[in-house]
Amino acid sequence: MTPFRHELRVRYGECDAQGIVFNAHYLAYFDVAYTELWRAAFGSWSTMTDRGYDSVVGEARLRFRAPARFDDVVAVELAPALGRSSITTAVRYLRGDELLVEGDLRHVVVTTDTWKPVEMPAWLREGLAPFG
Repeated sequence: MTPFRHELRVRYGECDAQGIVFNAHYLAYFDVAYTELWRAAFGSWSTMTDRGYDSVVGEARLRFRAPARFDDVVAVELAPALGRSSITTAVRYLRGDELLVEGDLRHVVVTTDTWKPVEMPAWLREGLAPFG
């Protein structure tokens, strides 16, 4: 299976005083790519929420290998692994073939009426399967 890939360009305001991407922006980059993964799998995020489900961050881990700088094009690769009620997404940030950051984020599937974890519905599992 092929990981989902989304490219973005580093904006000047995302860089710190050293001229490199401030570390917290990598989580924002993940959020952009994760939303685009949802768009590719389901059409939009609201497909899930309209059915009474959502996914919330339970854990995030990043390992920094090399810095990205202003105007770099960074590819964010996502490979979700599906549990019973969670989605653990391996993430890699690349500039060309160079690995910049790697890690994983775990989302928990919840219902929008209780915000408590629930078993992942089959349609959600099927939509994400091609990317994991």
